[in-house]
Amino acid sequence: MTAEGFLEGRRLQLARGVLLQCIMGGYPAARFYGSDDGDLALIAEPTQIHRLPWSDDPRALAICDADELTGESSNLSTRGQLKKVIARYAARGLAPVVATELEFFVFAPNTDPTQAFRPPVGLDGRREDGQSAFSVSSNNGLRPFFNEVYKCMAALGLPRDTFMHEMGVSQFEINLLHGDPLLLADQTFLFKHLLKEVALKHGLTVVCMAKPLAHTPGSSMHIHQSIVDSNSGKNVFSDEQGEPTAMFRHFIGGQQAGMADFTALFAPNVNSYQRLCHPYASPNNACWSHDNRAAGLRIPASSTVARRVENRLPGADANPYLAIAASLAAGLHGIEHELEPSEAIQGEFEVPDNLSLPCTLHAALERLKRSQLARELFGQEFIEGYIASKTMELTSFFDEITPWERRVLAAQA
Repeated sequence: MTAEGFLEGRRLQLARGVLLQCIMGGYPAARFYGSDDGDLALIAEPTQIHRLPWSDDPRALAICDADELTGESSNLSTRGQLKKVIARYAARGLAPVVATELEFFVFAPNTDPTQAFRPPVGLDGRREDGQSAFSVSSNNGLRPFFNEVYKCMAALGLPRDTFMHEMGVSQFEINLLHGDPLLLADQTFLFKHLLKEVALKHGLTVVCMAKPLAHTPGSSMHIHQSIVDSNSGKNVFSDEQGEPTAMFRHFIGGQQAGMADFTALFAPNVNSYQRLCHPYASPNNACWSHDNRAAGLRIPASSTVARRVENRLPGADANPYLAIAASLAAGLHGIEHELEPSEAIQGEFEVPDNLSLPCTLHAALERLKRSQLARELFGQEFIEGYIASKTMELTSFFDEITPWERRVLAAQA
């Protein structure tokens, strides 16, 4: 839209079906978004209108809510779903607080998708070989790129906590400061968009796939969650003596009750399960533990005022609005129904059958189809539309024969 049109308050409308557009560009059957495919109104969030600092021409981006023309939020909007979950907390006098950790890879341009990604050539003329994990000098070869990333973050008002080189080759992680869940979802979305745009300016490719490289750790989007009392601002996960509360236990119990049903929301792509089937630091389970990275739900070592639950299942490819909404909704379900968690696990452990999670997108979608909890928390229209779109993507994947199949199976009798 032109700046003039935006400032005049001209309404931008969008077909409902676009909210269910699959990643290849197609759409599920019209019955999933209304056979008329009528319009939605895109309503700009006043606090999320940003001049784009990486653009040479004056351009702005506005994060919008997708509302029905009658005024209510569209059931198909993931941002709208998150707002509904936050409102349910507010009705109980509670306010969730979250932070996201986002991992990503920086690669050289990849013009041939049949070839593996490669790290870029740094200022020293060499490609990283995987020996730079957690090094203070590991990203020096990409310093011009990261310097612009930092400047653009500041221009967009994205406060960062820590930035580091992760375990993978040319893999990095940012921790965003904790705060309001809707704000953190907006910031996570903006940061991913920023990364890709700045990378293009520097002749690089940023990849937020869950598992872009074989034999290398994948990229997660861990979600740290706590709840405060809306009036006092105190963390309701700790009592006056600093001990964990019943609400803390119930929140974990709800997380455990929802993780298998919601796996397809946390791990939305075929590639998501490449990360989860190699489970080091990417646990595919609903176990919980104190400071054990093998558990899907980790309680980080912290002070009692910062007691929180880290959901380690979502990948970097997850929709931040939907992943945060699903995680918080599961926790609130546990609080409302006073669900008790399993016993905490420590050290090496075997995952009990009742705490294991789907290990393929097909299995995750089948679990979501059977989930009454998902329909209760997100509504039938959203869940059925989501499944329809993701089923199209899965079918498209199975329409291709991979190099592995040709290499390994072609010679079999």
